[in-house]
Amino acid sequence: MLDFAEPVFHDRETLFVEVILPLAIAKNYTYRVPFELNNSVEIGKRVVVQFGKSKLYTAIIYSVSDQAPEKYEAKYLIDILDDRPVVNEKQLSFWKWLAEYYLCTIGEIMNAALPAALKLASETKIVLNKEFEYDKALLNDKEYLIIDALEIQPELSVSDIVKLLGQKTVMPLLRILFEKNIIHISEEVSDKYKPRRRTFITLNPVYQNQDLMKELFAILERAPKQSDALLAYIQLSRKQKHITKTELTEASGAGAAAIKALIEKDVFIADERVVSRLSIDEEELDENFVLSDSQRGALKSINEQFVQKDVVLLHGVTSSGKTQIYIRLIEQMLATGRQVLYLLPEIALTTHIVERLRHHFGNHIGVYHSRFNDNERVEVWQKVLNGDYRIVLGARSSVFLPFENLGLIIVDEEHESSYKQYDPAPRYNARDASIFLGHLHTAKVLLGSATPSFESYYNAQTDKYGLAELTDRFGGVELPEIQVVSIATETKQKTMQSHFTSVLMLDIEQALGKKEQVILFQNRRGYAPVVICKTCAYTPKCINCDVTLTYHKSSGKLHCHYCGYREDSPSICPACGSAHLEQKGFGTEKVEDELSILLPDAKIARMDLDTTRSKNAFQSILNDIEEKKIDILVGTQMVAKGLDFPDITVIGIISADSLLKYPDYRANERSFQLLAQVSGRAGRRGKQGKVVIQTYDPTHRVIGQVIRNDYKELYEIEMIERKAFKYPPYYRIIQLDIKHKIPEQLYIQSEYLGNELRKHFGDRVLGPETPLINRIRNYYIRTITLKFEKDTVSIAKVKTILTEVLLQFQTTKLSKGCIVQPDVDPY
Repeated sequence: MLDFAEPVFHDRETLFVEVILPLAIAKNYTYRVPFELNNSVEIGKRVVVQFGKSKLYTAIIYSVSDQAPEKYEAKYLIDILDDRPVVNEKQLSFWKWLAEYYLCTIGEIMNAALPAALKLASETKIVLNKEFEYDKALLNDKEYLIIDALEIQPELSVSDIVKLLGQKTVMPLLRILFEKNIIHISEEVSDKYKPRRRTFITLNPVYQNQDLMKELFAILERAPKQSDALLAYIQLSRKQKHITKTELTEASGAGAAAIKALIEKDVFIADERVVSRLSIDEEELDENFVLSDSQRGALKSINEQFVQKDVVLLHGVTSSGKTQIYIRLIEQMLATGRQVLYLLPEIALTTHIVERLRHHFGNHIGVYHSRFNDNERVEVWQKVLNGDYRIVLGARSSVFLPFENLGLIIVDEEHESSYKQYDPAPRYNARDASIFLGHLHTAKVLLGSATPSFESYYNAQTDKYGLAELTDRFGGVELPEIQVVSIATETKQKTMQSHFTSVLMLDIEQALGKKEQVILFQNRRGYAPVVICKTCAYTPKCINCDVTLTYHKSSGKLHCHYCGYREDSPSICPACGSAHLEQKGFGTEKVEDELSILLPDAKIARMDLDTTRSKNAFQSILNDIEEKKIDILVGTQMVAKGLDFPDITVIGIISADSLLKYPDYRANERSFQLLAQVSGRAGRRGKQGKVVIQTYDPTHRVIGQVIRNDYKELYEIEMIERKAFKYPPYYRIIQLDIKHKIPEQLYIQSEYLGNELRKHFGDRVLGPETPLINRIRNYYIRTITLKFEKDTVSIAKVKTILTEVLLQFQTTKLSKGCIVQPDVDPY
């Protein structure tokens, strides 16, 4: 831990502060404190400093002393922005550990941790918040000048505002305008979480009187549709407490106009309410919900193991009711007055959990993720700092929040690759980081999954973690029936329809006939992954990356999925002039397109990165599924996570081979996880679902294990291979990506680095090798992989030597133009 004992300083004493700048620089920088700010200096507060010739940055005070730097003259800091620290001591210790573990700088950690509004810099662009109304008369002269300038020019950088006011101390002014919600940062994403709203219909209480009801029916004889709507309401009210407008419209067949007319006549009362996207029926959500015997057993086991162990793995099959166990654990922790962090892999995909937890814990719960705009993220940050939020639900970036008294961290779906950040640095895994965060706060950590990562399961098997298991689905719901269909056999028999086997088509048609819904899974977006000339085999490639372009029918263009480059789709071959261009392979767009030809009456929608980019697009797709405006949903792996609707009974996996044949040591593990998670979406409430897996290799071992739901067999076989070929969890991996714009120069640099590392680590160094995709965004790439025995080699010593080798390399002329990106645990 860092030493946070506050030294005592006097007003006229010369003080120096070591600050963390939000930049990838190897060391913290020291600034001199003006005398008048001596009493305001405190670790964790933000300060405005000049770094470089003229750039201003917001930095965090890391330490305070009376020692001047030896090698350079300290500049004065310009201003202190906070009355109290915005970052606490545990966070700074956490940042320091992350920087050391993931081989990056503490400045990169700060950049990832703080919301943009808390780290303004010269280049930060400011815009007006057009949705907010304010009184200009309440602004002071300088605030008025800034707002006036923003009304003329819609976007200004902080350095523009410095010039406009003729002073360097503009950050405090901007902070006040942020707090008043008058300005925003322009690059923010404002795709907010929006709760789902429903209009509920109730009968005007005066019509409880039988005589008045008879009179009403007599009046409505001339309006038969309104009469039907009233009759349908009476019938529905006998079966259920709450009736939505949608349910009443469907049950009566009277149409929205008839119901609207009854609302206008004060017969019906319409009440719009926020409702939750619950994953189980309403009555099970009651605060006094009762756990099943197996849930009670798992909860008891978790609590008992928490006495000895800080981390427990909860291994429960899909739909086994893990969330209810989480709620009971949260209740126990809140009773002790401590905070809870609930991590989810992708917040947008599990919005129903938000409302579900709010139902139990009211306004004590905060939500934090990158789709909130910056002012909202700052608000959550401040509320966690003040202790207003006792529970935080969030994606991986939530580990950076300023918790003071964290007692429990829940990592749901802990196997998900979304917890790992790949670019930019820090390349951290939120699951692993949360375990160290728990250690800092002496908190307990619960990892939950139906298909745990092998690393976590290995730790549970070797007694490092506790293990609790849930083997029954909640409410006795059966696991889905899984049928494997050979694409090769059906192609020979000529029974394939486009990309769909006859078995899948029959199941889809039967489900639609019963008014049930279908999910089709294809883990590739776009229309056709490859466009090829039949004459000369020319394939359009990205100008910046070493990949073929994917055709997207919606835009009519060829897209690169790595750098975003687009070009028009050619009608004739640019190489030989032939008009015979062919599209090979298929993505979600093509599946959707061809299905609409085969099933013209079905309502088909697509859920992938392309259709969920816009604001609230994801929520609107969920609403459409629930309101049965969608019969068939085609999607990428997004559909495997968190979707839970009662009428989805058929799941089709269009091509399992694209998962199973991927060249990666985790391919079988990931395939099992994805296939099991997708299968878990079928028949979750009272109906057994059906899963159809289409493949060229129906006898593949992993498919058999998915059918039998045999995670343990998969684990045991894979672990034998992992041990033999030196992979995690028996070995640790550090991957170095070496990049340069000139391939010849890259070859020399990477060979030099490989040889230097071999001097220290010998045959634990593999490469340098050319990866599958060897050029992205005009940078050529070569990869060096380091493998170390987990139990016998000190990873801290390894990292120290590696850091020294990289630093020595950067001091040579040879390193010019070269980027080296270390990735610790790159999986």
